[in-house]
Amino acid sequence: MSSILVPGAEKRAVASPSIKPAGPYSPGVIVGDFLYVSGQGAKNAEGQIASDSDAQLRQCFENVKAIVTAAGLTMDNVVYTQVYLTDWADEGPLNRVWKEYFPKSPPARSTIGVAKLPGTPVEMNAVAIRDLSKKKPVMPSGYPAASMPISPGVIAGDRMYLSGFLGRDINTGKIPEDPAAQVELSFTRMRQTLQAAGLDFANLVFVNPYLTSKIPAGVMNKVYASHFEFGNTPGRATIHVAGLPSGANMELTGVAVLDLKNRQAVRPKNMPPSPTASPCVFAGDTFYCSAKSGFIPGPQSGIYASTVETQLRQTMRNLLDGLEEAGMNFSNVVAANVYLDNLDDFEQMNKVYAEYFGTLPPARTTVQQLAPGERKADSRGRWPTLEQISIVAVK
Repeated sequence: MSSILVPGAEKRAVASPSIKPAGPYSPGVIVGDFLYVSGQGAKNAEGQIASDSDAQLRQCFENVKAIVTAAGLTMDNVVYTQVYLTDWADEGPLNRVWKEYFPKSPPARSTIGVAKLPGTPVEMNAVAIRDLSKKKPVMPSGYPAASMPISPGVIAGDRMYLSGFLGRDINTGKIPEDPAAQVELSFTRMRQTLQAAGLDFANLVFVNPYLTSKIPAGVMNKVYASHFEFGNTPGRATIHVAGLPSGANMELTGVAVLDLKNRQAVRPKNMPPSPTASPCVFAGDTFYCSAKSGFIPGPQSGIYASTVETQLRQTMRNLLDGLEEAGMNFSNVVAANVYLDNLDDFEQMNKVYAEYFGTLPPARTTVQQLAPGERKADSRGRWPTLEQISIVAVK
């Protein structure tokens, strides 16, 4: 194991000789009770990818395991994962390999179909808790546990990680025709899991709504807002994706804090209250920030930069607003998710991204969730979003 200590900060970077980062990020970051593992792909130590899908998945899991092991932990310590697949039609291969690595007390998991990943057909990130006694799977009453290899929820210390809840009937597998009903089904399953732990939507600090083109954003937002207090919603990263497991069009995953006294929403002064997303929310000492883009807030708001590099600089400014409001800066960031319109911009993104972090950059996952959009300004000179970033920081 190799690590970099940061003076004055109780965190360290974790690395393994078999893992070669493809950008300015740490393979793993330990801070407090938790280990954050960067998105790991299917390449072996020689940079090769097997042609067999099961072998690709096993290598992905082995790469995650290498970071977990380098931190002095085991796969039993993993409490949450996000798995990104470029072939998402059949979850069967993923579930088979999953059971090999998590035969008991499995973590929570969200599974997302994406258009492209950086040099790999599959990628998985993870969160692990250092003290196994603080890990407790949560299983709602009536949940078909025998058919599911994941835990719907996992309590990890002072928080709870929630699996991805699809907008389909869990018993029949049917998907309602009405998009709003699909969104509501996702919320129903999430609420059942929260309530099994004595929690509710008010305890949520961060939510990822993943939706395909069959769920209009306006429909999703209307249903979403009905479940939260205006101006006190969780942080959120709404990601339009290429596909979801089982033909679903909607998925909700997230993090909740067990004690509401440890939850605090933070809003920079240049951002108005929102019915759908707080800029950032504390869960104890951990700060979950909504995905930001190169959007310029305020009057005549919009994105006015045509390149990834320039949009990214505005995105980082927007993220810094939230950090500074909470008395932090980029040195506090321990994990990030980067969403690119086109992975052809990967190197340009890395070059600018690296300017914002020192010798201990956060763990990071980078995906291209959709086919590239058309890069064209509208009549007011506003450009489409070319990147988004959500972050986790620790004070």
